[in-house]
Amino acid sequence: MTRNSSEIDVQQLLGLRQQPIAIGFLPSVPAGLPRWDGPALAAGCGFWPRAMAGRSFYTLAADHFNCAVGCHVHRFELPAERAAELGQAIGLMTECGYLAMEEVAGIPVLESTPRAVAYGPAEKPGFAADVILIAALPAQAMILYEAAVQAGAGNALTNALGRPACAVLPLTLQSGAASASFGCKGNRVNSDLPDSEMYISFPAAKWAAVKLALADKVAANTTMGHYYVEKRAAIAAA
Repeated sequence: MTRNSSEIDVQQLLGLRQQPIAIGFLPSVPAGLPRWDGPALAAGCGFWPRAMAGRSFYTLAADHFNCAVGCHVHRFELPAERAAELGQAIGLMTECGYLAMEEVAGIPVLESTPRAVAYGPAEKPGFAADVILIAALPAQAMILYEAAVQAGAGNALTNALGRPACAVLPLTLQSGAASASFGCKGNRVNSDLPDSEMYISFPAAKWAAVKLALADKVAANTTMGHYYVEKRAAIAAA
């Protein structure tokens, strides 16, 4: 029997705390999708948990201006009166030892400036998605990684970064493969990501294949778990 990826509920299958979301970097405002109408947020990654809660919406550059580093990643130009904020933020980061200046040039950024950035649940986002993003426990991320490798959407040496967390989005687009983010301090504060979780993301074009491989990987990990438990018990009893 041929499986359909739309029938696979990834959140339920893995026991994820929140559902996977889609993110789209769009050349125009998406028709039929509401603009974010909630309060101003301190960082663009603050939109992630809103989408994980089930909302679909789009944002414009101005909705991201409160995070200078996030604007850099998204190629949003700060207004003239706020242009100094990026240098100020990086200055604080380097002064306190959070970031080394030589690391700045290596931060992945989008190839071009989007007209709008849209967010929504991965299964029915309401727009053309570019990246699928998941907040997961390390054990859950491991199974997702295994599924990505099987589906041709991941590499044995997985792309991974720490800060800024939002840079995992252009990293995924540039590599065309699954990428991981450990979740920077700013992201954990602004998205309420628990210390126990991290992010793993996928090119949206490969998400269906990853989902199909995921069910096999969950079953395989269950089998191997039983094997390792029995082997450990046998050795302990010898």
